[in-house]
Amino acid sequence: MSKIIKKKLKIDGMHWDLEDLTGIKSARTSYGKQECEVEFDEEQLSLEEVIKTIQKTGYGAQIKN
Repeated sequence: MSKIIKKKLKIDGMHWDLEDLTGIKSARTSYGKQECEVEFDEEQLSLEEVIKTIQKTGYGAQIKN
């Protein structure tokens, strides 16, 4: 059974398409707020993998409180 979770991440200067990653259900980006709300299947992809993928593109990413 899938365990879908939704998290908001603070992203510094972003431009990419997270929805290409396996397990991503949606990714809504607000460039003005420099944040992205990501909904993903935790059984297919971890939050750490999402953050590392963003960081590999050269952007800072962290969990937004």
